[in-house]
Amino acid sequence: MDVYLPIANLSVDGLVIVALGALTGVLSGLFGVGGGFLTTPLLIFYGIPPTVAAASASTQVTGASVSGVLAHSKRRGVDYRMGAVLIGGGVIGSGFGALLFNFFRAIGQIDVVINALYVVLLGSIGILMAKEALQTLRGSAGKQAPRRRHHPLVASLPFRWRFYASGLYISPLAPLLVGVVVGMLTMLMGVGGGFILVPAMLYILGMSANVVVGTSLFNILFVTIATTIMHSVTTRAVDIVLVALLLLGSVSGAQFGSQFAVKAKPEVLRLVLAGIVLLVAFNMFLRLFYRPDEIFTVSPL
Repeated sequence: MDVYLPIANLSVDGLVIVALGALTGVLSGLFGVGGGFLTTPLLIFYGIPPTVAAASASTQVTGASVSGVLAHSKRRGVDYRMGAVLIGGGVIGSGFGALLFNFFRAIGQIDVVINALYVVLLGSIGILMAKEALQTLRGSAGKQAPRRRHHPLVASLPFRWRFYASGLYISPLAPLLVGVVVGMLTMLMGVGGGFILVPAMLYILGMSANVVVGTSLFNILFVTIATTIMHSVTTRAVDIVLVALLLLGSVSGAQFGSQFAVKAKPEVLRLVLAGIVLLVAFNMFLRLFYRPDEIFTVSPL
């Protein structure tokens, strides 16, 4: 089933795109990540220009997040107060990200920037998550996991609030700054930001693990809506046909992933996610040194 993507100016196999959307949805519900960290690279590998892949993936992540939030909300796995602060920061960050996106595209370096960001961020986060998951699995036999604490810098910030669902008493400035960073990355890389947000919630904010996935998806939902609007207005790189195909598979996939996440061991899930992250980072690293026969990108008119 071949379909034409008008913005990308390509004909692609629609079933392959739908299957990719389903995979994204499963990751969304399973790990609390929007799935864009995997969708964007795979779309690039498939031959879609990085600018179109990044802009369209952020739009598709919105649909997967809606499905995932509903599933986690039923089991009270969402901290809405924490999510609201993160969303505020994400909207601000997406504005800064739009400025950077247009700047790098104007100088002809946006494709390189997108690939390099994936290598650096995915590589470092994948190593951190794998190390922590392995340490937990090795020391978990007969032992109770220690209570997770927030970073010392977070404790030093003023104006503390109580986030009851997360079990925290910290300054809202910490999640606000985290949200700004995630918003910028969402705009630049077409990711929901969950692969950054989930580790930040666990290792920096010290949130309770049972609300991390749902709160991450809640934040991703609104931040990707904001970035979609900004991409449509500023970069005009969103391919609606590509988005529709991805959404077709992702919504159902998110429900399946959310159901499985409740039954699986969190440490094992983090180890699996770390392996996927590192694999994608390695592939993106190779692409930095690979020169195709035909070079193409999307540039402003």
